[in-house]
Amino acid sequence: MRPTSPLLTAGSRRAAALAAACALLATGAGDARAATVATNGVPAVPANVPGEVVVGYERSVDAQAQAATARAVGASAGATAGSTRTRVLHVKPGTVRATVAKLRRQPGVAYAAANPVARASTVALPDDVGIRGYPGGLAALQWNFFGDRGVNALGAWTNALNAGVPGGRGVRVAVLDTGVAYRDWNRFTRSPDFAGTKFVAPYDFVDNRREAVDRNGHGTHVAGTIAETTNNRVGVSGLAYGVTLMPVRVLDSQGYGDAATIAKGIRYAARHNAKVINMSLEFSTSVTASEIPDIMSAIRYANERGSIVVGSTGNEGEPKIAFPARASLVVSVGATTDDGCLASFSNDGVGLDLVAPGGGDDALMSNDPNCRVGHHGRDIYQMTYAGSVGKFGLPAGYDGTSMAAPHVSATAALVIATKVIGARPTPAQVECRLKATARQLGVPGPNRVYGWGLVDAGAATDPAVATPSCAAATARANPR
Repeated sequence: MRPTSPLLTAGSRRAAALAAACALLATGAGDARAATVATNGVPAVPANVPGEVVVGYERSVDAQAQAATARAVGASAGATAGSTRTRVLHVKPGTVRATVAKLRRQPGVAYAAANPVARASTVALPDDVGIRGYPGGLAALQWNFFGDRGVNALGAWTNALNAGVPGGRGVRVAVLDTGVAYRDWNRFTRSPDFAGTKFVAPYDFVDNRREAVDRNGHGTHVAGTIAETTNNRVGVSGLAYGVTLMPVRVLDSQGYGDAATIAKGIRYAARHNAKVINMSLEFSTSVTASEIPDIMSAIRYANERGSIVVGSTGNEGEPKIAFPARASLVVSVGATTDDGCLASFSNDGVGLDLVAPGGGDDALMSNDPNCRVGHHGRDIYQMTYAGSVGKFGLPAGYDGTSMAAPHVSATAALVIATKVIGARPTPAQVECRLKATARQLGVPGPNRVYGWGLVDAGAATDPAVATPSCAAATARANPR
């Protein structure tokens, strides 16, 4: 059996791990539940943005009527939240719950909710100077790409080259995160291993500017897994190194972001033709779909525009997937270790779609031969900040479902680029392909621990591997 305590080992074996994994205790409809605790000296972060309510209006409600509704409940109208029918209202401290209740009774209001805070899905953020070198070469360091516990990067690269789209060239992938070290700007510098990576349409929704630079390192690491420049004798490799990345900053320098900001980022990425949207972030598992209606609406919008959305399941080690990954239109991704075992921190359960390498320690599952009690697994390495902004290296300590999700996003991009299932596959068809070609783990068939299995980028892009009926392949044995 797996232990019930969250963040069991990957957090405890690194003193700085809790900085990114400080769990939000509650994220309800109002200020009364907005308290959180500080852990290991990490400042407490409110579960909801104080004094803010997200409201969505029916299509027939114009701007004048929206303002009148806000005044009727004692709120001041704020900015639109990525859609002219969605606004963030400002209310007096302590009145969020009451204002939400009033708004839900107003004519023309489709939904109203508090503005919950999400966090990056990483068990540990680095606080040392990083690794200067690693004996044994690329294959030994990037176990997550190569070998029987990796995602079969070599097969995928060969298939993409044969299809004339090296590294997934021609596909846009949005990274909704803490930003990316994609350019030189003020005190920020471009990662040396993004020298050959293409970027397009960056935007910072935290500070409302076009420069979506990274102040944390998490987003740069995630982006590196997807598209770090490859075959350049610098750093390590990216799984879909030929794609064009779209950095969208929705999390702050501490790795936190609110629901309204994240929803803006989703809509922005979809409007700017991102075919894949990666969200390595999570809300508390106590948050429900009804508490993040704007994000749910944005996900539907992205799906309708043909964007496949990928999300991390969360790092509490609970048998429950966190939103937004739990949404039915998001491909949810759990994390595995270098043993091919579920990582101790990885949430699993109903609605789990796939797993991918996330590093860390094996979960305590005695019935799984891949899991070794007490095994301290290897981390996921990509070039990012090593100790401070602008100082780059291959730092240890990056474990998490955040690290797992970009493997699936990169594979989705490669499937789209190679046209292995057609020139313009729908998000559902891409999801079908990923599931049908995954390597099974655990008990036969899709299951609550590993979903459909470990994503296999080589098999997913191989034209010789047939895809069964999508209706059968994507039928949810574990419906959300």
